[in-house]
Amino acid sequence: MASSAPSSPATLVLSAYAALANLSVPLLARRIVARLTDQGISPKRAAERMGRATLPRPEGRLVWFHAASVGESLSILPLLTMMQAARPDLRILLTSGTASSAQIMADRLPNGALHQFAPLDSRAVLDRFLSHWKPDLAVLVESELWPQMICRTDDKGIPLVLLNARLSRGSLRNWARFGRTAQALFGRFRLIVTQTEETAQALGKLTGQQDRIRTGGNMKAAAPPPPADATALADLRHSLGAAPCWLAASTHPGEEALILEAHKRLLANWPDLRLILVPRHPERADKVAGMIVDAGLGLTRRSLGQGPTDQVYLADTLGEMGLWLRLAPITFMGGSLTPNGGHNPWEGAALGTALLTGPYVENAAADYASLSAANAVMTVTDMTLGPTLHDLLRHPDRARTLGQNAQKAQSANGTALGVTAQSLLSLLLAKDSP
Repeated sequence: MASSAPSSPATLVLSAYAALANLSVPLLARRIVARLTDQGISPKRAAERMGRATLPRPEGRLVWFHAASVGESLSILPLLTMMQAARPDLRILLTSGTASSAQIMADRLPNGALHQFAPLDSRAVLDRFLSHWKPDLAVLVESELWPQMICRTDDKGIPLVLLNARLSRGSLRNWARFGRTAQALFGRFRLIVTQTEETAQALGKLTGQQDRIRTGGNMKAAAPPPPADATALADLRHSLGAAPCWLAASTHPGEEALILEAHKRLLANWPDLRLILVPRHPERADKVAGMIVDAGLGLTRRSLGQGPTDQVYLADTLGEMGLWLRLAPITFMGGSLTPNGGHNPWEGAALGTALLTGPYVENAAADYASLSAANAVMTVTDMTLGPTLHDLLRHPDRARTLGQNAQKAQSANGTALGVTAQSLLSLLLAKDSP
C-alpha cells in the first residue's frame, strides 16, 4: 500500500458545489426528514440525517461504512462479520439513507454494529457527525461519492476507502471531462477496490494513482443468500401444495401490467399456476393490488396473513425475499423490463432459482454479464417473457440447469472477501502505528 499523499487541492467545481450544498441542505432537510417520518421513522431518528447522533460512540476502534440503501448494505454484511471475527474489539457504524435499509439492518447487522442515517452532504452536518463518531476508518460503498463527505473526512485525517466501486462508462466519461476535480476527489482515497478490471484501469488513468486501485470482484456476488424463517417457509409450501409457481421480484411501475398479462396467458396451460409478485416498494402495494383485481385475477396478500392460494400472491412486506426465492423455481428480476437499471441478481443465484431479466440492467451490468457468460440467466422482453416462462415451466430440467449454473457462478466469488477484509484491517493497523 502506498503511503498517503497530500490531499488534492480544491477546484472551482468543488468549491461551487460546496457553497451550493451548504446553502441548500437546510432548505432540503425538512423535506428529507418528513419523507422518513412518513415511512415510519421516528422524528428523532430522522434527524440523524442532520448529523445528530441518537447513540453514544462506543469505545475502541470504529470503522464507518456508508452505503446508499438495502442492496449495498446487505452486500457488506459478510465483510463486517469477517472483520469482527479477526478483530473482536472492532466496532462498526453503518450509515444509509433509506427507511427500508434502516428497518432491515435492525435485524441483520452483526453484534457490535450500529446503524444511523447518513449525514447530508453539508459541511456543518458532516462536522457534527464526524465530531461525535470520530471514525478510525471510513469506507464508502459502490458509487456513494458525496464530495463534501469525502473532503471533510479526509481533512480530519480519517483514512478513506472506496469499496466495491461501481462506475458506468458514462460516469467515467463524465469524470474525465473534469479531470482535476476527479483527481481532487479520488486522490483522497487510500484504497479503491473496484468490481471490474475495466473500472480499475479507467480510474487509474483518471487519477494517475494506479498503486491505490485494485480489482476485488463484486461483493454482492460473494454475499450469502438472504435468510428465511423455516416455519414460515414450511407454512407457505403447505399453502402452495402441488401448484407450480414463479416469482416476479422487485418490480417497478410499468412492469406489473406486463407481468400480469404474461401470467394470464400462462394460466391457459397451467390453471393452478401461482405468481408471487413482490413490488420493489411495498408502499405501492395497494395500487398493485388494484391492478391485479382489475386484470380479473384472484388475489391473496402476505400483509393480510394470507397464503399463496390464488392466482396472484402479493408479497407486500419487507425483508422476506429469502422466502420467495426459496419458494419459486423461476424468478424474474424486476427493474429491467422498463428503464430502471435492474437489481442485484446474486441473492437468487445463491439459492439456485432460474433467473430471468429484462434488457435494462445498466446498474448491474457486470453482474448480468458474469451470469450470462456462465449460462446462468436469460434476457427477455415484454414480448418474450411469457414464451420463455412457458418453455421453462414445460421443461423444468432447463430451469434447474439455469439455477445450478447461477449457484456455481455465485460461489466462485467468495474468495474476494478475505482479501478485502485484510486490506481494511491493514489500514487500521497502519493508523494504530506511531
